[in-house]
Amino acid sequence: MNTRFIAFYLPQYHPIPENNKWWGKGFTEWLNVAKAKPCYRGHFQPRIPTDLGFYDLRLPEVRLEQAKLAQEAGIEGFCYWHYWFGNGKRLLERPFNEVVSSGKPNFPFCLCWANHTWSNKTWLNSKRAISEQTLVEQQYLGDSDYTDHFYALLPAFKDSRYIKVDGKPLFVVYNPIDVPDMSRFIALWKELAIRNGLEGIHFVGRTNNASFRKPGEQGKGRFIKPNTDNAAEFYKVILDMGFDAVNAVGRLRAELLSKGIFQQLFVRSVNRFFGVDILNKFDQRLINSNLFAPEDLNDNIYPTIFPNWDRSPRGGKSATIWTNSTPEEFGSIVKKSIDISNNKKEQHRIVFIQAWNEWGEGNYMEPDIQYGKGYIESMRSVIENEKSSL
Repeated sequence: MNTRFIAFYLPQYHPIPENNKWWGKGFTEWLNVAKAKPCYRGHFQPRIPTDLGFYDLRLPEVRLEQAKLAQEAGIEGFCYWHYWFGNGKRLLERPFNEVVSSGKPNFPFCLCWANHTWSNKTWLNSKRAISEQTLVEQQYLGDSDYTDHFYALLPAFKDSRYIKVDGKPLFVVYNPIDVPDMSRFIALWKELAIRNGLEGIHFVGRTNNASFRKPGEQGKGRFIKPNTDNAAEFYKVILDMGFDAVNAVGRLRAELLSKGIFQQLFVRSVNRFFGVDILNKFDQRLINSNLFAPEDLNDNIYPTIFPNWDRSPRGGKSATIWTNSTPEEFGSIVKKSIDISNNKKEQHRIVFIQAWNEWGEGNYMEPDIQYGKGYIESMRSVIENEKSSL
């Protein structure tokens, strides 16, 4: 069995009543993408889609074409960002619900619970002058709500297209640290899965492998000097909660190693305490050299690779931007991810791609005016070369 590439998928590109209210009628993030401006000489912005255009995910034809392109690249399936805020509150669920109910496209999928609060800076993080306000709060309401959450997704889990690991539906949790009773959530869902004819749930917890906080305190602990040699401690926190595997995110660690910890501490401190915008640029060639931690070779660690990173459509001149991002450079990290997956169990040779269509963060594989289908073709070429060498 070959490396299992699974691409995160943003279901945001269609109007919803909440976004109409918060951002203006008809809003999708295409607005931010289209109005993005270069932040320095030679910076390629705006990034404009070609083959699929500024699409609307309510159209099944768009979803079908996305699946065809992903298959062409060698991607096994999409991992849809899934929003459940508690008490049955969901957002952006229509595209995925229609994929399940219609049976089309015939392309594998799984879900990642994007368990974070939405604020008025969700899509426009550069607006420093705006005081942050909560739009939808992520809540954790205990067994009854967790049970409702499970049964809302049960039709998807039972769908023949749902991606499985060791016979169990794969379910990713974006921020396990924020769930106050994560171990109980996992145990309950596994019990409900068995009760409903599934073999269980293959739980994957997502985490950075370096941080400005101690392991287990990401986002809420004391600000510290990062340690880029302790990926195992971050992974252990997730596995100790009862997760079967870790989705390792090496972006911050790679940035720290590429430019040095003290430079990044300076940038973070200036942004945090003085509110000054500092453009944070990195060479993706250096990023890719430092993206994987040694522990990513472990069987229960599923690393993440990135086609690019350019958050300027959301962050403006305070954004993080990777330079020298090309299809060829993406091909090199695809090759490295295959190499570190080769000695794992067949079902566990999983690599997540962030992302298929996160245009507002510059991490997408869909065709654009700069490279056309370059990222898709580069990935396919690497995969075919690996197959021919076996």
